[in-house]
Amino acid sequence: MRIAKVVGVAVATVKDQRLEGGKCMLVAAADPAGQVQGLPFVAFDMVGAGEGELVLIVEGSSARVAVGDANRPVDAVIIAILDSLRHDGQMMYRKS
Repeated sequence: MRIAKVVGVAVATVKDQRLEGGKCMLVAAADPAGQVQGLPFVAFDMVGAGEGELVLIVEGSSARVAVGDANRPVDAVIIAILDSLRHDGQMMYRKS
């Protein structure tokens, strides 16, 4: 699992039918304080995340397990929206 921040939405009206019923979000890896650390990429959203939220993502085969379909063409999936994040005893992030 990795921490990421939702930085946008990817809209595709024409897509593989196995992606129907979900949405694709633009996310970027983030540090424990929620600061973006790298280039954005697309992740399939399983939990209804919104722009600006800090989330947990899984990638690769774990992503396909998370969506419950090994044949679904996903490489990254948002599996949780973080309410808070504590690191070394210090509160690094709290959802506002």
